[in-house]
Amino acid sequence: MSVIKLEKQGPIVIMTLNRPDAMNALGQDGDGKAIAAACAEITADPEIRCAILTGAGRAFSAGGDVKAMQNKTGAFGGKPHDIREGYRRNIHVIVRSLYNLEVPLISAINGPAIGLGCDVACMADIRIASEKAKMGVTFLKLGLIPGDGGAWLLPRLIGSSRAAQLLFTGDVIDAQTACEWGLVSQVVPADQLMDEAMSLAKRIAGQPPQALRLAKTLMRQGATTSYDTIMEMSAAAQALMHETDDHMEGVNAILEKRTPDFKGE
Repeated sequence: MSVIKLEKQGPIVIMTLNRPDAMNALGQDGDGKAIAAACAEITADPEIRCAILTGAGRAFSAGGDVKAMQNKTGAFGGKPHDIREGYRRNIHVIVRSLYNLEVPLISAINGPAIGLGCDVACMADIRIASEKAKMGVTFLKLGLIPGDGGAWLLPRLIGSSRAAQLLFTGDVIDAQTACEWGLVSQVVPADQLMDEAMSLAKRIAGQPPQALRLAKTLMRQGATTSYDTIMEMSAAAQALMHETDDHMEGVNAILEKRTPDFKGE
C-alpha cells in the first residue's frame, strides 16, 4: 500500500497520508518517491487548482518512524553516510515535493502532527486544524535535530522566539495554541474539518488557474529573494497574465456584475 492516496474531486485533489495503523509515520524506503510522484502528477494536471493534505485515521502524521530508528532500518539505517543519503534521497524528497507543489496546498490537520509530521504540515500554504489536532517539533526528545527543513521554515511561520520555544522544549501544543501562535489559521470541530477544507479549496479553485499558480510561485520566491528581484518577476508575470483570456473574463465579470468563469486560457 502506498504511503499517499489521491482522490480527485473536480479541480481539487485530496492527498491522504495512508498509513493509519502507524499513525502515518514516515521514513520507510520509497516514501519520498511515492509522494514526489503524487506531487508531480498534481502539478502536471492543468485541471487541478488546489490540493488538500490530510491523514488517514486518528493522526495527521506522527513523524519519523521511531521503530525504524530503533531497528536502524529504512532512512535511519547504516553508517552516517547512509543515513545522510537516506535523508537527502527520501525524507527530504517528501518535504521538497510538498513545498514545491505548484498549486495551493491546504493542510487539514486531523490529529497529532509531530516532528517530521509537523514539518510536513507546515509545507502547505494554508493550515487548518481539527480541535483534536496537536503539533510539536519533538526532535530533541529523541536526541535528534530537525533533519527535514523545519529549522528553516518554522521561524518564518511563527517567529524565532516561538519556534525556539517549541524546538528547545519539545512541547506539544494543542490546536487552539497553534492558532494563537499563527501555526494554523483556523480551528474547527473534528467532524467539520474536511468540509471546511473543501469549502476553502473551492474558493481557491474558483480563481484563474494560471494566475493562481504564478501567485503561489511569487510568494514562495518572496520568502528568500530580494524585493527588487520580486518586483522584476512580478512585472514579467503580470505582462503574461494581461494577455490571458481569464484576465479579460475577470474584467468583464466585474463590469457586468457577475461571477467570472475562469477556464485557464
